[in-house]
Parts: sequence; C-alpha cells; structure tokens
Amino acid sequence: MTKSFSLICALIITFIWGTAFIAQDTGMDNIGPLTFNAARFFVGFFTILPFALIFERKKIFTEIQLNRKKFFKYLFIMGISLFLGTSLQQAALQYTNVANAAFFTVFYVPLVPILLFFIYSQKVHWSIWPSIGLCIYGVYLLSNFSDSEIMKGDALVILCSIFWALHIIFAGKFMETFDIPIFYSALQGLLVATLSVISSYIFEDIIISNILLESYSIIYAGVLSGGIAFTLQMFAQKNIEEAPAAIIYSLEGVFAAIAAWIILEQILNINNIVGCFLILIAVIFSQLAPSIKKTNYK
Repeated sequence: MTKSFSLICALIITFIWGTAFIAQDTGMDNIGPLTFNAARFFVGFFTILPFALIFERKKIFTEIQLNRKKFFKYLFIMGISLFLGTSLQQAALQYTNVANAAFFTVFYVPLVPILLFFIYSQKVHWSIWPSIGLCIYGVYLLSNFSDSEIMKGDALVILCSIFWALHIIFAGKFMETFDIPIFYSALQGLLVATLSVISSYIFEDIIISNILLESYSIIYAGVLSGGIAFTLQMFAQKNIEEAPAAIIYSLEGVFAAIAAWIILEQILNINNIVGCFLILIAVIFSQLAPSIKKTNYK
C-alpha cells in the first residue's frame, strides 16, 4: 500500500464526513442523537462486515493472535472514543449551530500532536504547527464563527474533539501492528452501535416509526460515514502519520460548506472562500514540507 493510495483514502474520507454532516444534522428531526447513532453504526456494521469476510477471512484469526491483548486494548479505546466523540457531536447539534460546531470540532487538529507527545513522547515535524494555525484560522473564516453566539453546546463539541483526537491516534497505532482494517472497522462499528443502543434505552424514547422517518439520513450517514469512511480511515493511516492525517481530515469543513452551498443553498462569502484556501494550503504544506527536507539531505 503506497502513500498516494493512503492520501486518496484520506481525501475521500473528508468528502464523506463533510457531506454526512448535513445528514447528521437533519437526521434528528424525529429521534434523539443516541438513537440516530445506534441506527447509523448498525447500518455501517452490516455494510462493512461482508467485505471483511470476503477479503480478510483467512487472516483474521492470525492477525489477532499476533498480540491479542493489544488488539482488544485498541478496540476498546477506539470504540469508546468513537462512541463518545460521535454521541457528543450529535448531542451538541441540538444546542449549538453548525458554525460553532464546525469551529470547535477542529480543535482535534492541535490536540493530536499534543496528545501524541504526552502519551508516546512522540515529536512531530515542525511544519505541523504552522499548518495547524492555518487550519484553525481557515475553519474560523469558513464557519462564520465571528457572527455566532457562544452556546452551551459548544462545550460538548470541544469535549468531543478530545475523543476524535484519541481515535485518530490509536487508529494509526493499530495499523502499525495489524493488517485487518476492514474487519476491525466492522467490529468498531458494532461496539459503537451496541453502546449507543444501551445509552438510548436509558436516556431516550426509542420509537421504530420515528426511526423509519429518518431512514434516508441514517442510510447515508451509516453506509458512507459509519461504514465506508471509518474503514478508509484505517487504510489512510497505514502510511500517513497521525498529526498530518488530522490536518487532512479538517478538509471535511470545506466539503461541508460546499455541500451546504449546493444542497441547502447557503451562500459562500469571501471569508468562506479564503477559509477554504487556507485549509487547502495547510494540508498541502503539511504533506510537502517533510518530503522537501528529506530531499535536501540526500
């Protein structure tokens, strides 16, 4: 697997996550965030599982046996992180607007290198820090945050960014040891769906007829975001380090803005367009700067 393939996977992920953001927002007209998450990740699980059994069936047991303890440790950490990250993000959309949510969610970009240092004492290339600055300012312009009010849901979004950061970090660490990304993604989806069902029974009213009313949003967010995107994330982080990957994933804000412009007919002003270009520059710089330095040393 080449780095070019991983980059393509990462870009596809950002497109899916960006457009799915609209489905996540509109999919809670008749159901709660935990119920939406449960349905979404069950759909994702059943979408991915057949592919795992077709392409990875022969090596699943062998890969797990490489380090059974580490395998289930990563599954637990990533499953819990993804459950909390997606649940908090869904809940936050009930209390804050899309502009605030887009701005505060991107906090996972600087959190990834910071957490990498504290957890693994892992330093990142110097180019990551200016890229992070460009990324955050780009999202600030893209989200029209300067015209928004601070809402109580913003605290939930900031908290969810911590779990997104942890999920990105451990996805990279998992792919350093194991090579069953499709099966692992299916298991992760099943764990998140199960935790969401348990939580929704405790905190929400589950009404099947209401879930069916949101079937289009659930299928879109489930098949593409909950299934395909989180599987591609594993392939992407096979050859892309965690901090640069987080910067690439911030492009979801660009795709979300474009999708809102096309689908919801929201107008992009000059600040939004400048924000898009700044994020693109941040992504390109974070990828090219390390390779330029290596070339100079040869």
